[in-house]
Order: sequence, then structure tokens, then C-alpha cells
Amino acid sequence: MKFGTDGVRGIAHEELTTEFAARLARAASRVLGANGARTVVIGGDTRESTPAFDGALTEGFRAEGIDVIRLGVVPTPLVAFEAQRTDAMGAMVSASHNPFHDNGIKLFAPGGTKLPDDVEARIEAELDALGDPRRSHGSMGSIVSTEPTVVELDGSSGYIDHVLKILEGRDLHGLKVVLDAANGAASVVAPAALRRAGAEVIVIADQPDGRNINDGCGATYPEFVATEVVAQGADLGIALDGDADRLIAVDHHGNIVDGDHVIAICALDLRDRGLLAHDTVVVTVMTNLGFKLAMEAAGIHVIITGVGDRYVLEALAAGPYSLGGEQSGHVIFTDHATTGDGLLTALALLDVVQRTQRPLAQIAAETMTSLPQVLVNVRVGTRVPDVAEQMADDVARIEAELGSSSRVLLRASGTEPLIRVMVEAPTSELAQSTADTLAAIAHQRFG
Repeated sequence: MKFGTDGVRGIAHEELTTEFAARLARAASRVLGANGARTVVIGGDTRESTPAFDGALTEGFRAEGIDVIRLGVVPTPLVAFEAQRTDAMGAMVSASHNPFHDNGIKLFAPGGTKLPDDVEARIEAELDALGDPRRSHGSMGSIVSTEPTVVELDGSSGYIDHVLKILEGRDLHGLKVVLDAANGAASVVAPAALRRAGAEVIVIADQPDGRNINDGCGATYPEFVATEVVAQGADLGIALDGDADRLIAVDHHGNIVDGDHVIAICALDLRDRGLLAHDTVVVTVMTNLGFKLAMEAAGIHVIITGVGDRYVLEALAAGPYSLGGEQSGHVIFTDHATTGDGLLTALALLDVVQRTQRPLAQIAAETMTSLPQVLVNVRVGTRVPDVAEQMADDVARIEAELGSSSRVLLRASGTEPLIRVMVEAPTSELAQSTADTLAAIAHQRFG
């Protein structure tokens, strides 16, 4: 298997096997541990296949003499936080927003940072050169802990204390929030954190059974939390994904507030408080054109990267800048975290609502207006990484017909054999018809 835009991912025990997980752990140990890191923290989400992959990673790391701290079921950003806190490597078993039959592995460098392309390439090369994955050289690493003490809910949780710092001592008393935990990794810790902040929290999709993660709930199905927000008369809703590294919000009317709006809201708020480094925000090519127009009108510079939060992170570090993210709801506050964190972002958004005493619906509407955007996925036989180059003439012809008020983007999925066709245009009808035309061309050539 190869690294995609966020680790490795595939059908559990078919495309992704425990043998591969053990080999990956050994290869990662040799590359990431080359500078002396001898400890790894491992967490996972609620899929029924996760314990098997957790065990395989544990044995792979131990075979290379790495001590393992097993955190149990925890969000991805909690793994990154613990890796940063202890200067350890990190590994998360999760397929994020995918259905339960998929699983994946995300790796963090010592200190809790995502891996750049060149490091992933070195790990892949080490994988290819690796001999018998069962053979240990030297002493075995130990299992330091098997208890997820970092998520104890007695008020002493290091991670909960960490995310609450974004409130700077303020609280959320008076806010009524519906939280959709996606039957995933944050089903316990997210409600606990929001309640410690003082919010009234109604929790849904917090009963994981191994197979119901992301099933009709979570960030990929925000209609579920939207219905509950309206029914409960709540101020707003928050939908996390399976590993809680991103969120989608909904206002009190049940309208979806996507990652573009969340980032825009936070950018303006940070700028107004003098906390937006260099008055700059980093987003990806998938970000709605309306976001860029709104930021330019507000005097905020926008840097655009390729799709994937690690590319956003690289651009943030290069600034250095303090805020970036993706339309899908990955939001990164570099002053507070090394990676995207859905719970941290939820607290930041709720803090804006609380401080301004305005409903999210009003804040979102005043912040930016999204152009109609249509995304069509075209399934192909094999991945076409250079689809943009191969269809450049088709895109240029269509963009010339649409004019400057529209935008077209073609890219290959980083994790699946899909071509993603995205079109923004002044009307939904024009965006849809244009996307369908390009999708048909892509299917004819590569399907």
C-alpha cells in the first residue's frame, strides 16, 4: 500500500492487513526513530477491526525496540497531543469518515506533527527493503501503559485541559449545543470537554458498536444533527467525524455551516483580536471562491495549497501562520495544536458565538457567501494522479466559456480510485451541468 493524503487506508483485512501494519510500524520506527525517539503513542477509533491493527502496530514497534503507550479509543488529535507532550512518535488506527469496513493508519513524527512527502517516501522505501517482519533485532520494546489515562473525566485530563485553553478562561454557560459524536473516537471525551466549558450538551450518535461509526451521522451526514438541533431548540450543532479531527457545524435553523465558513469566522475573529499571524489564512484548492473574495474584502491574505491537511500544515509552518484548514472541516490553530482538531475548533467557534452574543446563522451569513459548488466523483479502474494534466485542454475550454466568476478543479482522490470534479458557478444549475459534462468526459477516458 502507498500513503494517500492522510496515511494509509483500505478495506480492513483485505486491502489493509495486520501483517502490513506490523511492517509499517517497523519501517516507521527505523525512519522516525532515527534521531533517538524510542517511544510511540498509539490510539484508535471504534471500528471492530481497530484492536487487531492496534495490536499489530504494537508488536511491530516493539520488535524494533520501541516502547509503546497504548491510549485505547481516543481521537486522532489526542494522539498528536500526547506525541507532542512526550516527544514521542504517534500512530492512530482510523479510517476517519469512511464506513466501518475500512480502516487506516495515520503516523505522526516525534512531537506530533504530520509526515511530509519525503518522509513518507523514506518509510515506503524502508517497507520495500524490510525482511521478515516477525524477526526482532535486539531487545523488545515494552508496553508502558494500556490505560487511556489521558481521557479520565475527573477534571484532570491533560487533553481536555489542553483544548479548553483556547477559551482563555472564558466559559460557554447559556449555550445549548447538540453534539453528534459519529459513534466514533470522541464519544466520551468531546461531551466531557464541552460540559466542563459550561455548555448545555445534548449528545447523539455516542453509542459505538464497532459497525455504526459514521453510519448516517457525523460530519459527512450533518443532516442528522441538524434535525436534532431544530427539534431541541438548540443554539447550534456540532458534528464530528469518526476520529474527531474535523467538524461541520449547523445553525439554530439547521443550516449547514461548513469548514469554509468556520475558518472564515475564526480568521476574522483572530484578526480582530490581533491573533491572526501576518493577517494570513491557509486553505486548499477545494475552498470555495466565495471564501477568497470575503477574505480579500476584509484585508486578509489567502494562501492556497493542494488538498490534504499536511499541505496546509507545511504552508502554516513556512509562514509561520496561525490558522488554516479545509472545506471538509479540518481546521488547524497552530498556536494550540499540531494538527486539525474537531473539538478544539468547536470550542473556538462556540467562543465566538458566546462573546459576540449573536447566533451562528447571523455570523456565518455576514462572514462570507459561498458560490454554488458541485462536486461529482467519477469511479475509475485505477487512480489517475495526473488527471488534471491529462484533461487540461478540456478544463481550459470550459473555463473560457464560464468566465471569471466560475472555477473548475479536477483532481485524483488520494485514497480511492476516484476522479473528483468540482465546479463553482453563479448558479447551481450551471455548476451541475458543467460538472456533469466534465464527469462524462472523465468516465469515457478513464472509466
